[in-house]
Amino acid sequence: MSQSATDPRQFRAPPKKPLRLSWADERVRAIFWQVLIVGIVVAVVWWLVRNTQHNLEVRRIATGFGFLQREAGLPIGESLIQYTPASTYLRALTVGVLNTLKVAVVGIILATILGTLIGIARLSKNWLLSKVAATYVEVIRDIPLLLQLLFWYTMLQGLPGPRQALNPVTGIFLSNRGLRLPFLDWEAGHSWGLVAFVVGCCGLYIYGKAMRRRQMQDGQPRPVWPAALGFLIVLPLVAWWLGGAPSGIEWPALRGFNFQGGMSVSPEYFALLVGLTTYTAGFIAEIVRAGIQAVAKGQWEAAQALGLKPGVVLRQIVLPQALRVIIPPMTSQFLNLTKNSSLAVAIGYQDIVSIANTTLNQTGQAIEGIAIIMLVYLTISLSISLFMNWYNSRIALVER
Repeated sequence: MSQSATDPRQFRAPPKKPLRLSWADERVRAIFWQVLIVGIVVAVVWWLVRNTQHNLEVRRIATGFGFLQREAGLPIGESLIQYTPASTYLRALTVGVLNTLKVAVVGIILATILGTLIGIARLSKNWLLSKVAATYVEVIRDIPLLLQLLFWYTMLQGLPGPRQALNPVTGIFLSNRGLRLPFLDWEAGHSWGLVAFVVGCCGLYIYGKAMRRRQMQDGQPRPVWPAALGFLIVLPLVAWWLGGAPSGIEWPALRGFNFQGGMSVSPEYFALLVGLTTYTAGFIAEIVRAGIQAVAKGQWEAAQALGLKPGVVLRQIVLPQALRVIIPPMTSQFLNLTKNSSLAVAIGYQDIVSIANTTLNQTGQAIEGIAIIMLVYLTISLSISLFMNWYNSRIALVER
C-alpha cells in the first residue's frame, strides 16, 4: 500500500551532519570568520583604550567624572530649573539637556503641524496655493540649515529695541531682546487643573476603548464627545475651581530699558526654533504628500460616491491609511531635527553641546565631555525611535 500524502514523516527535516574540523565544512568557515572579526574589533578597541590611557598619563590629565561635583562658575542665560554660577557642573549639564529637549520637543510638534499643512496644500486643486507650497518646499530644502539659522538670528537682531518693540497683538511684544508673551500667574489651582486634565485624558482613552469594544459586539455606534467634554473640560474646571479658581495673568510691561513680567522667549531660542521648524517642515511636507498619493484613487472615488465631503474623506479615510507610509520616514525627520539642534552653538543658544564644550574647556575632561554629549543624543534619539516604532506597530495592518 502506498504511503499517504499527509504522512508527517514526509515533512521531517533531514538529519544534520556532524561538525567536522575541516575547511571544507561551511559551518567551520562561518565560525572562523565570525571569531576573526570579533577578535579584530576587540583588538582595535583595546588598542584605542590603551593608547588613550597612555596619552592621558603622559599629559597628566585626570580621568573620571568627579569634576561633575565641582562648582561650575558658568553663566547660563536661560534655564528651566534654578541655576546659578555657583552650581555644579552636573546641574549645568542638566540645564543643557533640558534646553535641548525644549527645542526638540516643541520643534517636532510645530514642524509636524506645519509640514502636514504644507504637504496637503501641495495637493490642493487651487493652483496658487499648490505653487506657493511647492516653492516653499523647494527653497527651504535647498538652503543649508546653518545659513537659515544665521538668517533668522540676524533678522531678530535687526528688530527695534524694547521702547519701539513691535506690538501686533495686545500683550505681545517683539524686539531685539526676544519675544514677550502674557503668562499665567501660576498657583496651586492651575497645578490641580493640569493634573485633572492628564487624568481626564487617561480616562477618555479607557472610555473610548470600552465603547469601541461594545460597538464591535453589537454594531451600535456610541458618541464619545459627551465623555470627552466631561473628561477634558468639566473635570479640569472643577479641579481648578476647588483649587481656588486663580485667574491672574502676568502681562509684560516696559520697565526702564527692557520688559518685565510675562513669559520671555530669547532671540537665540526663537531663531533656533523657527529655523528648525521651517527647515524640517519642508521635508515632512514631501513625506505627507507622498503618503497621501500612495493611497489608491479608488478610496477617494468610493468615498465621493457615498456623498462624503473632501475634508471628511481626507481626515477619516485617506490620512489614516497614509500614516502607514508616512510614519517610518517621518521618524527620521524627528531624529534629524533633534540632532540638528546641536547647531544652536552657532547662534549662542546654550544647549547641551554649548555647555559641554565650555565645561571640557574649563576642566580639560575632553573625553568625558564628548561622551556625555553622545550619551544625551543617543538617549533622546532612541526614545524617539522607540515611541515612533510603537506607534507604527499600532497602526500597521493586521493580517488575518
